[in-house]
Amino acid sequence: MACCGKGPGYASPMDAMKNGPREEIVYIPCIIPPQTENPRPDYLATVNVDPKSENYSKIIHRMPLKYNQDEVHHTGWNACSSCHDDASKSRNRLIMPCLGSSRVYIVDVGTDKYAPKIHHVVEPSEMRDKAGLTVPHSTHCLASGEIMISCMGDSDGNNKGGFVVLDGETFEMKGKWERGEEAEFGYDYWYQPYFNIMVSTGWAAPKTFKQGFNPADVEKGLYGNSLYFWDWKNRQLKQTLPLGSDGLIPLEIRFMHDPEKAIGFVGCALSSTIKMFSQKEVSYHSFVQSSGSKVIKQSMEVFLSEKI
Repeated sequence: MACCGKGPGYASPMDAMKNGPREEIVYIPCIIPPQTENPRPDYLATVNVDPKSENYSKIIHRMPLKYNQDEVHHTGWNACSSCHDDASKSRNRLIMPCLGSSRVYIVDVGTDKYAPKIHHVVEPSEMRDKAGLTVPHSTHCLASGEIMISCMGDSDGNNKGGFVVLDGETFEMKGKWERGEEAEFGYDYWYQPYFNIMVSTGWAAPKTFKQGFNPADVEKGLYGNSLYFWDWKNRQLKQTLPLGSDGLIPLEIRFMHDPEKAIGFVGCALSSTIKMFSQKEVSYHSFVQSSGSKVIKQSMEVFLSEKI
């Protein structure tokens, strides 16, 4: 999966919009609830989305995982636009971290993209032994060719926002990414090399959210409420930025597509808000909240903070 005779991905989102082909298939992780009457492994479904195909909108393949109760969550790639100009790289492996088991499945989508197969499995013991981390979440490929995955817990299920690095060729667990302290909580992350910055978010300790959501746990401070800003080159935590009472449980985070703008957005799940952050300020961004048949629009407020 390369483009234009170069490496995987595109130089920018605009380049992808102008020059990228329409998708023919999509991969969808399908989770089997642990309480189901007949337990079986999660599976990866391949869905045909090519309108010209006779199999359009149909599941054309299912790839079961090896174990029950893995609970696949977010997926990522072994290589992407971070190394788009490297012809030696190919986006041919899908990375599937598991919240339930702390395994990481490496899936071969290069040999036959219509029928993926398991290529390698990183077992939870490797993550615990080499990084002291568990419950992997977000996967991103790096310009170095390595793969980086955020984690949410330590070996005992307590909150610990760290990151692990896999070799991009052998998929060996290399160890921790960060140097020094971890963030208090972990979940998603996004990096912006142009400004030497990475930002991560925090959900909760695995042993907290795995028991089911209890609002009292929020009052006890057992759920995340901050953004964590990292020095990308030095791999060090530089700033923890509290988001206030309307920034509870910040989860997905993204920078703007323009790499020369140090502006990003984070969705705060419990507060139903989207906050914008930049080098100078953090603010509420306008959002829409559904309430029955009514739509309630909230106004924008601005909160200034120290520079990132």
